[in-house]
Amino acid sequence: MDTTKIIDKITELSIAYGTKILGAIAVLIIGSWIVKLISKGFNKMLDKRNVDESLRPFLKSLIGTMLKILLVITVLTMLGVEMTSFIALLGAAGLAVGMALSGTLQNFAGGVMILIFKPFRVGDFIAAQGYEGTVTEIQVFNTIILTLDHRKVIIPNGGLSNSVMTNFTHNPVRRVDWTVGIGYGDDVDKAREVILNLVKSDPNVLTEPEDVFVEVEELGDSSVNFTVRAWAKNENYWDVYFRLNKEVYRNFAKEGLNIPFPQMDVHVHNSN
Repeated sequence: MDTTKIIDKITELSIAYGTKILGAIAVLIIGSWIVKLISKGFNKMLDKRNVDESLRPFLKSLIGTMLKILLVITVLTMLGVEMTSFIALLGAAGLAVGMALSGTLQNFAGGVMILIFKPFRVGDFIAAQGYEGTVTEIQVFNTIILTLDHRKVIIPNGGLSNSVMTNFTHNPVRRVDWTVGIGYGDDVDKAREVILNLVKSDPNVLTEPEDVFVEVEELGDSSVNFTVRAWAKNENYWDVYFRLNKEVYRNFAKEGLNIPFPQMDVHVHNSN
């Protein structure tokens, strides 16, 4: 074989592939620098948005890994490696894993949404999935609440993020509602005044965002019912609620007002 031809062939191949290799190396170096730059920018964005600490490491790792995989695929493509089959195989594997872990992935996605948008926080009192309690921990897959009778309830985040949830303590104040009944024949104006004074005498009742509301709501079967509304701070809600019930029972009799209760009149007829 002609040595000159061999040398020329080697030179030709070296120039052709050397250019590709040098280009791939340059892309790899510059791409790695860009990946680091994007990762730092992403970390700063997480800090500005106050994303939960338990979610940050995963998001940082996920973004970094995805960018690195994209960079490697780009470099291999520049070197002439056929990536179509590899990408198809990777997509099929991802689909299979996703179908196998559909429930787990749903809970994970729900946890990410909860930790990012924060519909509730640790310490909030919520009602969801048939349970009521204080949130003690928000994990990526589950949320843990402590019920009033100290039961630990673990709720999957998938259902929690896709269904109705009530956050009782999201706002600093809550409205307290009562229904207070008096007997027919009692003085309605006097009853209203007594209830109003009892509510306003509670130091935990607020005048903002609205003052105390007391008005006749319904003429019931055996009672005239008042709707009573007042505002209190979250931490004082139940104290205000129970106090009025107790004070109404204590003071209505003193004021000549009756607390009605269901009664049945039985009439006996002598057939003789």
